[in-house]
Amino acid sequence: MDIIVILSTAIATSTPLIFACLGETITERAGVINLSAEGTVLMGAMTGFALAKYTNNLLLGFLGAAIVGATIAAILAFGAITLKQSQIAIGFVLALLCSDLSSFLGNPIVRVSGPTVPSFKLPLLQDVPILGQLLFQSDLLVYTSYLLILFTWFYFYRTRQGLLLRAIGEQPYSAFARGTNVVLLRYLYTLLGGALMGVAGAAFSLDFKAGWSHRHTAGYGWIALAIVIFGGWNPLRVALGAYLFGILQSLASVAQSTIPDVPTQVFTVAPFALMILVLVLTSSEGLEQALKPLPPSVRRLVAQMIRTTPPAALGKTFEPD
Repeated sequence: MDIIVILSTAIATSTPLIFACLGETITERAGVINLSAEGTVLMGAMTGFALAKYTNNLLLGFLGAAIVGATIAAILAFGAITLKQSQIAIGFVLALLCSDLSSFLGNPIVRVSGPTVPSFKLPLLQDVPILGQLLFQSDLLVYTSYLLILFTWFYFYRTRQGLLLRAIGEQPYSAFARGTNVVLLRYLYTLLGGALMGVAGAAFSLDFKAGWSHRHTAGYGWIALAIVIFGGWNPLRVALGAYLFGILQSLASVAQSTIPDVPTQVFTVAPFALMILVLVLTSSEGLEQALKPLPPSVRRLVAQMIRTTPPAALGKTFEPD
């Protein structure tokens, strides 16, 4: 298979992960861990497909998925921010609950046909050598993901509101002392992140993996959480991690067709296993061991480039006096 085809397929199939990963990045940058990602993506996928099918309107499908994602995030925010309970415990329970709930509510639409996002090649840009075939011969959802990556990075690092977002995840008490409404902003960004994860689910069922079935996106919510860590909570690096996972999936598909003697289950789980391996290698201890053979100066440079540090107040309860 042509390398350009592999990469373009990887970019297209990574699009749902882009939405989920950036949604989780926004939430965690605000200091809140949303472990309900797996359940949220599944509920978004089921809701988006059901609404789009019964209304024959893709926009309503994506809007409904976003609302469902924001609602789940609101439950997490209320329990974690207002009631000051464990973010991890609430998120984990929501992940399990919503996963089972999506299967129960989505039973009537299992393996039925429905609308899908139509392809849309961008005029002029599609004819650019290599880049045209790679980036601009897909659909509007993929192009929206490009804009979302750039906008999120710009918002984080080039706007005052982005500075406040990072402040409430790093030093919430200092931000509060300067007049920032930490609780309100944490609610806002948690709901926004949840809405993007809901959209990610709809992107699966209406584009990448059209249709609905039980556990339709099983595993991708957890992978999104891992990619956020791998990407160091930086939108560009997080997007790179999502595309890396997409490339691993594409390569697994190619290997499956060229090595028929190996069980298909091996290629199905290989991208997940490799992504976890990469996560381990880029952790503090794994990174230190991997870089030992390098000269000290090179070791420090590489470590600075790929070491990840979470927001200082991530997962911590904010209790102003």
